[in-house]
Amino acid sequence: MVGGNEYLAVPGAALANGVLVHALDFDDTHAQGLVHATAVTLPAAFAVGQSMKSSGAEILAAAVVGYETVCRIAAGSPHGFHARGMHATSVCGTLAAALITSRLQGASAEIATNALGIAASTSGGLLEFLDTGSDTKTLHPGFASMNGVIAAELAAAGGQGPHTAIEGKRGLYASLSARDADPESVVAGLGDWWETIHISIKPIPACQLMHVTLDAAKDSPIPVHEIARIEVVVHPDSSPTVCEPRDMKDSPRTPYEAKFSLPWSLAAQLIDGEVSIDTYRSEFLDRSDIIQLSQMVEVNLGPAEGVAAEAPGQIRIHTTTGSIWQGSVTGSKGTPQHPLTDDELLRKFRANCGNNNQAEELADLILHLADQPNVDRIHDLASSIVSKEVQTA
Repeated sequence: MVGGNEYLAVPGAALANGVLVHALDFDDTHAQGLVHATAVTLPAAFAVGQSMKSSGAEILAAAVVGYETVCRIAAGSPHGFHARGMHATSVCGTLAAALITSRLQGASAEIATNALGIAASTSGGLLEFLDTGSDTKTLHPGFASMNGVIAAELAAAGGQGPHTAIEGKRGLYASLSARDADPESVVAGLGDWWETIHISIKPIPACQLMHVTLDAAKDSPIPVHEIARIEVVVHPDSSPTVCEPRDMKDSPRTPYEAKFSLPWSLAAQLIDGEVSIDTYRSEFLDRSDIIQLSQMVEVNLGPAEGVAAEAPGQIRIHTTTGSIWQGSVTGSKGTPQHPLTDDELLRKFRANCGNNNQAEELADLILHLADQPNVDRIHDLASSIVSKEVQTA
């Protein structure tokens, strides 16, 4: 697995790497499908690709198949899986991992179709963690990647799955989505229109649905001691995830619960000037200054237009002197409409590598993945960086 020196069986490696990618909630997001695409694609692509001695180009092509699959299937019913209480990344990720594996194994269309049918029966991922503060969501991409790999291996061995597993009357959409789906949109423009290029990269290690509010507040000139009340406008689909139930959002019980609290995270940013990985350390959760400011946040629902992850952000800060400061953004930083610069992206990468002196070489290998004969060096470098970080922790 990428995060250590152990060489695991392929399904186990896909599980481990999927969990590692998603553990900090710092991975990417596809807005229309509201899925964390890389967390379910690269774990399967790297695990299967390394086991088969695939080239970087072959692994990259398979990964794009996975990206298109998870993004398109989720976007076929925008926020529909979430409305049912299901994690769309996990629901759709199994199918992405199955097609990645089938592609790298050179499977026929029939075998790949069976792999999809088998994978769909393992789709799941409950959002119940939102009411308990637990971090089971971090496991979802790993389970999806692992189950997709196993589904493809079963299909290659002769296993059969329903070819209507996505659109059938008892299929993925009918069973796991609370909203109408458009199965035809999943294949519309396939090969001409690429959902992969519409994936956002997070600059903040927290739920994507509150990034836009944090961005709107970033330039606030109001001293914290002068704040009397804060009004924010959020998309109706965002509120149940990052604003409710209010008592838990004002005073989160766990670091993971804090990552899904817009009021608490906003208060932390206004006080500390930023939201970073350190913001969500467990010893900071009971800070009275953050909790008190969080309780001043008033959440108002905006129009239910478009998807939640592409909604604009608005904030109004009322001061003790009666003045009002307003902030707004049309979208959050890191989205295709407001992308990170190359320097910002590499800075995030280096920081996540602990600013290790091997991070530059690893970044260069990843940026030139298509030119690599295999991914062994990438695995070895990543493992070396992780080992050094563990030793200095």
